[in-house]
Amino acid sequence: MAVSWRPWIHKRYQLDKMSLRELVIAYFTHYSIIVYYLLASLSLAAAIRWAENWTGPLLAVGLTLLVYPFAEYLLHRFVLHSRFLYRSPLTARIWKRIHYDHHSDPHDLSVLFGALYTTLPTIALLALPLGWLVGGAAGAASAFATGLLLFAGYEFCHCVQHLPFTPKNRWLREIKKRHLAHHFHNEQGNFGITSGIVDRLFGTFYEHPRAVPKSPTTFNLGYTGEERRRYPWVALSSPSESELARRRSRRAA
Repeated sequence: MAVSWRPWIHKRYQLDKMSLRELVIAYFTHYSIIVYYLLASLSLAAAIRWAENWTGPLLAVGLTLLVYPFAEYLLHRFVLHSRFLYRSPLTARIWKRIHYDHHSDPHDLSVLFGALYTTLPTIALLALPLGWLVGGAAGAASAFATGLLLFAGYEFCHCVQHLPFTPKNRWLREIKKRHLAHHFHNEQGNFGITSGIVDRLFGTFYEHPRAVPKSPTTFNLGYTGEERRRYPWVALSSPSESELARRRSRRAA
């Protein structure tokens, strides 16, 4: 599968059919990744310009690093895997775009990347007040830059976890193994994408698939049967469950 440097226009990338080199090219040419790195550069420049000393900005960076794994876990578990988003017609399409589509087709790179209209406000809401608290404007800029870079790194790790590639790095191998179990064995555990620490703290960590029963809702997140009929907004713009199953079986063949 050839991947060129041309923009992501009328393209569909499937991670299970890509090499690491192809992924790196696709990653760095995706508009969202370009935006994260551009905004991070501007934020770092603003932090340097506004900083009276480096104590506040460095504290902001440290706090953002500390808070990030908890934010990643809590948002994934209690927002993306909750049911309140698809039960409202106001948020059903958002939920479909930012998580349901990814679980329906875990290898589709176009829906693996977060949507900017959800990721940027979330990073800003978490990082800016935290940074301002310890370092004023320079601290806020430093925290925002840190959050953007962490999320850009998260996106790459997430891509690698769905790539037919075995990382040499032990940490990458471990998080890949646990995330694939989240997608293909039981989605009610292993919520951390870049770390399993918070999963361990909250009791949702499992090392081996045999440690927990196989879930029937890994691909539909519980949006099936009566839930699908009662809250139809996602179903109206999605393939049927049988069609999704046929697509997965064709790719597995």
